[in-house]
Amino acid sequence: MDFVHLDTYLNYIDANIILGRLENEGINCWLMDENTVTVNPIWNQAVGGIKLMVASQQAEWALELLSAFKEEKKQAIKCIHCGSGNIEFVTTPRKASNWLGAFAGFFLGDLALPVDKVYHCFDCKAEFSQEKMDKKNEF
Repeated sequence: MDFVHLDTYLNYIDANIILGRLENEGINCWLMDENTVTVNPIWNQAVGGIKLMVASQQAEWALELLSAFKEEKKQAIKCIHCGSGNIEFVTTPRKASNWLGAFAGFFLGDLALPVDKVYHCFDCKAEFSQEKMDKKNEF
């Protein structure tokens, strides 16, 4: 059976969620380079991320499902400033603690410091925390 590359993910959580949803729909698929990226995340860019491989006979159907899943995700989380669904939960370069963690990791090796993550809107460029989103969604 031939497999084709359908999508790429930077973390194993998103990749496995989509893998599970596609398998639940009867799509024959698997994740390429998942173990490499999970064990050593620094190699993520070198190996090209975690690749979702789908049986070539089911690729068109899987692509339609994948598009529907992405649209569903955009509808679930909206920017609190402009209402766009084009947002991601990212590590922000605007926090000094994240830069401290990066320098400590570089100079001290495997020392892992907690990082601050925020929602970043790619349309209006706003960044906001989960707490602000929760307050906005309270009735």
